[in-house]
Amino acid sequence: MSKKILLPGLFIVMLVLAFAYIPAKKDSAATPQNFEKEIVETKVEKGIHFIEEDWNNALAEAKKQKKLIFFDAYTSWCGPCKLLKRNTFPDKNAGDFFNKNFINVAVDMEKGDGPALAQQYGVNAYPTLIIADAEGKLVTYTQGYMKPKQLIEFGAFGLKQHGTSHK
Repeated sequence: MSKKILLPGLFIVMLVLAFAYIPAKKDSAATPQNFEKEIVETKVEKGIHFIEEDWNNALAEAKKQKKLIFFDAYTSWCGPCKLLKRNTFPDKNAGDFFNKNFINVAVDMEKGDGPALAQQYGVNAYPTLIIADAEGKLVTYTQGYMKPKQLIEFGAFGLKQHGTSHK
């Protein structure tokens, strides 16, 4: 065999073997259970606080506090929905704005009240983000992923459409 082929080939084999024996970094946050736990803890600390899966409770709170409802209509399999939960909803500025101005509710549209709400609001894509009044009447909606600043702008638009000023 030619030395031109043997030496580079031997070097590549040694390199592959060296990397094969380097232990993988253990990252406990990489497990699905810890990832979901991290999202929940982040949301509670600084992001948007949601009433989970309880539309009737959200309506009652909206009436009691005289606020609009911010409704996250999601599914468990939706990639952009997961990105909202990971990147947008935990944002401090989004949390400050939505927690002051809205009753926030997140409903899996394939479980519990979800299918009936999907029909009521004509939800046909995920995520659908809805702003409704305390009676459940639609004020405005949007579909798809958005960054925190865009979400705040959407919320401000909903307040303006309803004739409510934000705090």
